[in-house]
Amino acid sequence: MAHTSPVKEHPYSHLIDTLKDGQIKFFNPYKLNDPRYDKLPLSIRVLLEAAIRNCDGFYTKQEDVQNILHWQQEQNKAEVPFSPARVLLQDFTGIPAMVDLAAMRDAVAKHGVDPSLVNPKCPTDLIVDHSLQIDYSKCAIQNAPNPGGGEGPSQGPSRSVHSRPPSRGGAQCGGQRGSCSKAACSDPPASPGGSPASVQQIENTPLLCPFHLQPVSEVETALRNQEMELIRNKERLQFFKWCSKAFKNVNVVPPDVGAVHQLNLEYLSRVVQVSDGFIYPDSVVGTDSHTTMINGLGILGWGVGGIESEAIMLGQPISMTLPQVVGCKLVGSINPLTTSIDIVLGITKHLRQAGIAGKFVEFFGPGVSQLSVPDRTTIANMCPEYNATVSFFPVDQVTLKHFKKTNFTQEKLELLESYMKAVKLFRSYEDPSEDPQYSEVIEFNLSSMVPYVSGPKRPQDRVAVSSMKEDFQSCLDEKVGFKGFHIAKEKQEIRVPFLHGGQEYQLSHGSVVIAAVISCTNNCNPSVMLTAGLLARKAVEAGLLVKPYIRTSLAPGSGMVTHYLNASGVLPYFNKLGFEVIGYGCATCVGNTAPLPEAVVDAIKQGDLVACGVLSGNRHFEGRLCDCVRANYLASPPLVVAYAIAGTVGVDFEKEPLGLTSDGKEVYLRDIWPSREEVQQTEEDTVFSSIFKDLRGRMEKGNSFWNNVECSDSLLFPWDHKSTYIRSPSFFSKLSKEVPPPQSIENAHALLFLGDKVTTDHISPAGSIARVSAAAKYLMSKRLTPREFNSYGARRGNDAVMTRGTFASIKLQNRFIGKPGPKTLHIPSGQTLDVFEAADRYQRDGIPLIILAGKDYGSGNSRDWVAKGPYLLGVRAVIAESFEKLHRNQLVGMGIMPLQFLSGQNADSLELSGKERFSITLPESLSLGQELTVKTSQGKSFSVTALFDSDTDVILFQHGGLLRYVARTLL
Repeated sequence: MAHTSPVKEHPYSHLIDTLKDGQIKFFNPYKLNDPRYDKLPLSIRVLLEAAIRNCDGFYTKQEDVQNILHWQQEQNKAEVPFSPARVLLQDFTGIPAMVDLAAMRDAVAKHGVDPSLVNPKCPTDLIVDHSLQIDYSKCAIQNAPNPGGGEGPSQGPSRSVHSRPPSRGGAQCGGQRGSCSKAACSDPPASPGGSPASVQQIENTPLLCPFHLQPVSEVETALRNQEMELIRNKERLQFFKWCSKAFKNVNVVPPDVGAVHQLNLEYLSRVVQVSDGFIYPDSVVGTDSHTTMINGLGILGWGVGGIESEAIMLGQPISMTLPQVVGCKLVGSINPLTTSIDIVLGITKHLRQAGIAGKFVEFFGPGVSQLSVPDRTTIANMCPEYNATVSFFPVDQVTLKHFKKTNFTQEKLELLESYMKAVKLFRSYEDPSEDPQYSEVIEFNLSSMVPYVSGPKRPQDRVAVSSMKEDFQSCLDEKVGFKGFHIAKEKQEIRVPFLHGGQEYQLSHGSVVIAAVISCTNNCNPSVMLTAGLLARKAVEAGLLVKPYIRTSLAPGSGMVTHYLNASGVLPYFNKLGFEVIGYGCATCVGNTAPLPEAVVDAIKQGDLVACGVLSGNRHFEGRLCDCVRANYLASPPLVVAYAIAGTVGVDFEKEPLGLTSDGKEVYLRDIWPSREEVQQTEEDTVFSSIFKDLRGRMEKGNSFWNNVECSDSLLFPWDHKSTYIRSPSFFSKLSKEVPPPQSIENAHALLFLGDKVTTDHISPAGSIARVSAAAKYLMSKRLTPREFNSYGARRGNDAVMTRGTFASIKLQNRFIGKPGPKTLHIPSGQTLDVFEAADRYQRDGIPLIILAGKDYGSGNSRDWVAKGPYLLGVRAVIAESFEKLHRNQLVGMGIMPLQFLSGQNADSLELSGKERFSITLPESLSLGQELTVKTSQGKSFSVTALFDSDTDVILFQHGGLLRYVARTLL
């Protein structure tokens, strides 16, 4: 396997070389003396090294090594294995993976097999980071810590009025009679060393108890949100704690340390790994679409589904088609006013238009040297948005310089450099003689970039900031679609007054009501965040404020970000504008925004307004942030701050002021935008090795709540049948040792009739659980109140909740229904039902199900429940015009057939109503790209292509999915 010492009869033992006077060994592909090696893209060289090192004649064979070496001819043809050095799990998709392994232990134990054999063989890190919700924020009025609710009876004042209460000793809920005794309202412990003096100089409004809407004595909102997170998720944390003790090779990072992709960059990354005396390149696959951020460090890595990660954890390599590699050549010089997000969105659009889905992207050219490592990781993070597998930046001197600031010792840096140069994985971007041969080359001129935002509904729809006002106006005019809202001309100038905090405000089309500086894309890049902080400082100094009804928040990717924002002195100015740190982890980006004030919601509904959210993430599909916020824009952190101050997206920053000073003077964006030199100097002064040392301390120390969590010491997990968080799934029911023969689909009904661009958000929502949903009905049957629902992400370890949450999106466009919503037609009865209720009826009647869909089915974030959910609903096949590659693999991994209409055909051209019954006959042996015949109850028949990428796909499907296959290998 990938992490065992090579045996003497290793077929490539003659390639073993040494470093450090023979103390460290490594397989050196350069010793093949093959001229093809120098022409290989560096990302392919990483695949080659892994194949050589792990060549065991079973999973990895010598012909695999030759296929990779022969990449120029075999790309997009040969199927090769890849064994990554480690697996990365975040808790939303990590918990189902660990729950499945716990259930697999039960399954093999029933067959008399030792359950302790079920362990990850590949080192696995599980980071608990996706369960943070914003119960407390800088906004004066807060609601109960659950989705729903509204504005309280008494409005708090605006941000700039009240100062911090003078006393912290024993105050409860503001000292009111009958004060709150709930844990959420108790005073948090003082931070070590107290608050920075600079923070104390900034006045703040009081934080309100969410249960009683009375002031509590501190504004340390991060501590309050963290405390609620730990209380809310105690059951899940107990399971994670059991995993850390029961499974070998599992490292669980507790909550409140940082976001998974951030920690992967700052703490878990190695660039090279040393194990059993051998050194080799670090590589990783993760159950988070942001895993590609690590490519910016010269580490090969990408996102996979939870079920794929489980196979890797158990020692099976990834089976992949040898990818094409697109060389992205960067030339030109960066404009001083251009931020990394501008470059990211520019490259995203450029590569998306180039049609590189499923390919590797590798950057080269003289322009690469101008990008810092944080810039590179920011660019690499957006890789899923143009559907490439990786966006790889090979290691160079800039990379080594970056590691000197982190926790790398000089000895390790020297070893890293020596090894990378020995195996030709080190680059000098200024030397064109080192450029490898690529499948194709795309050139990108960095000097062409101007500031952009992206929206209002999709990340690929970029808008130049200079054209934002006109573009938003055109969105109001256009018909409803990917950009349009179709607002009548006579209603476009409407302004709706409302009261908030005793003051009257007005909302109009384009008004900003959510402004979130969050993790995901930007927080790995200090220059972008510092630009926002310096902008906030200059805004406050100029007398500008953010309107108090705007839901502002600052959710850093890790404590490192808070550290350098505080060390640079800009954090108090973020606070002054309302961007207070609410905690660490994914929040707004995954739909965990606290409800807007009721008066704001009422004003939006009264005027049918297109209200706006502005966030510095990379996901903003319509309705994702908040149901009533229709227009959402991705922007760099400084532009999030700028639009929050302006209060509207309908502003021309060149010609119109952001606001007025107290004496009536106009302040333009150019007046307060920090220079590139100022940002770089601040970054140099504040981002250094102590930041990473601080993070390491937090990683190793954990927190008192996590350290005190109790769990069982048993080999088998003690399932609590009353639990609504952790439940043993039914994937291993009736598991036999023998592989069953293929089962044809007879007289199936279509559960859903879908159109184009069905995303993973539509299939498996990750945000709050709506009170009228099938999942809510289930939880209420377990005597839970809406306050206790938590989110879908938090309950991913409960298959009963997640199955009911499948296709529960309010934006699902089902042609059976004709309007958005989580409903479908139960064809035999003609009733309109929740999707789950209809599927449940079909299953009780023994009727198999299929799904009809259009183009790009399953695009978006990688989520394992987008395949597990349909499987448990009884879906046997999905027939679509095209599939997102990763989702197609996930369907196969759960035993669901991805079937594609023949070119030029679709449901409409075949005149399918969706109400027919469908039969699909499967041959005894399936083959790659095989055409199957679909017959309908109306007498029609048409052909579809079974999208099996490899022989492994066929084997997995025949076993009924990857989980059952892995279990059978142990039996």
